[in-house]
Amino acid sequence: MCYLYKWIILLNNSLFSFYPLFVNLHITMKYNEISHLSHPEHRLTYDYTQIPFKCDGCKEAGIGSHYKCTICDYDLHVHCALPSPSIFHPFYTKCSFEFFTMPPGSEPRYCNACEKDISGFVYHCKTCGFDLHPCCAKLPTMLDDGEVKLYLYRKVRSPCHKCGRKGRSWSYRSTCKKYNLHVACAKEMLMESWHEIYYGGVGVENGDYGGSMYGQSWTLETRIPSLKLTLQSYHRMDKKRKGKIKKCCRIAAFAVQFVISAVLGDPTTLIAGVVGALISK
Repeated sequence: MCYLYKWIILLNNSLFSFYPLFVNLHITMKYNEISHLSHPEHRLTYDYTQIPFKCDGCKEAGIGSHYKCTICDYDLHVHCALPSPSIFHPFYTKCSFEFFTMPPGSEPRYCNACEKDISGFVYHCKTCGFDLHPCCAKLPTMLDDGEVKLYLYRKVRSPCHKCGRKGRSWSYRSTCKKYNLHVACAKEMLMESWHEIYYGGVGVENGDYGGSMYGQSWTLETRIPSLKLTLQSYHRMDKKRKGKIKKCCRIAAFAVQFVISAVLGDPTTLIAGVVGALISK
């Protein structure tokens, strides 16, 4: 038996306030199904896919293990489907993060880990005002493929191998300190590649993806074949602009695939291997 927040929404001067109450979230382990309050119409079934999907909870991209409604095409990251009522994070020792199904308040909010907008499920600290996407909050502090170890840092002094900037967002850095990739840049790398596949690279400047993440254009993502095509597209773009990612991939071996799989909510060897099959070529 697990627990999930149940929300009572009170309308007060046109502002919505959210109050958490603990209720049971029954999980039928025999059939690997859950009943989720965000989708009460049908039960959600555990599934695994190498095709990217949009999580209907946090509104972020995902891949691998997730829960879905096969009737309504409703998908949730595992971390969004089975959240903790509250969490602590080693990067914010004075904070207690509570789970919300919608960002609190009327002001726009962004994730302190990846600097992307908060549009759905979120862990929020009322004291400090910090916010974390559920998958960002659960990013492993260390990724290890047996050859390369990557450690998660809140800030690093060395520049990111993709954007060349320092201290933009959380970063994964190798033990040898020769490889550094922002969590934000890992997400952008994927979005640029997916947009290149369907829109020819138009409208990816300054985070403008032409509605590919939000709105009706996102329906295209259900037809993206795999991460292999995504990474192939990115490397083609990389050749044109002589970027650093390809060189970085050679230096860090399997580092990139683990970072990407982690930010998508499934830092497993199997998903990482999908990306690794391309990088090793």
